[in-house]
Amino acid sequence: MSVNVDVEIAHPGDESYVEEAWQLKERIEREDGVLKQRKGFFTDAYRRSTVHLFVTSDGRTAGEDDERVMGFCAVRRDGYILFLAVSPEFRGEGVGKRLVGRVAENHDTVTCHARASNEHALGFYEHLGFEVERHIANYYEDGGDAYYLKLGRQGGLAEKLSDFMRG
Repeated sequence: MSVNVDVEIAHPGDESYVEEAWQLKERIEREDGVLKQRKGFFTDAYRRSTVHLFVTSDGRTAGEDDERVMGFCAVRRDGYILFLAVSPEFRGEGVGKRLVGRVAENHDTVTCHARASNEHALGFYEHLGFEVERHIANYYEDGGDAYYLKLGRQGGLAEKLSDFMRG
């Protein structure tokens, strides 16, 4: 059986894949204890963002039921990443790197927040060249702290971007 991967973009106002992205976010929240946003907040932010998605289909049929979101990245016009999520089955395969690379292609600066206790996310962003700009106490609704992270054109982003897109 072959697996096809499509790159999709949901532009602001486009609700394509919003429910599939929500289901992936919910799964990650259950399994990893992160991405704890409420549905109203999530769907509103999704609809107002540009969302890059990697979608697979198993090749048996072209029906929508066979499509599955591997990962997605919702980004504001200023390059701020609102959500980055990769399905556990596809972690370690460069999906997250390629999603951030797609964002970096279109923005001089890429920024995001990461939960201070989420060592996996912090390590991922550090590996990509993000730097901690500041620590924010009680950033999350549940009282959790966050780091504000930034990746700019300085420090070889163009080289990193080439690596992301090849990877």
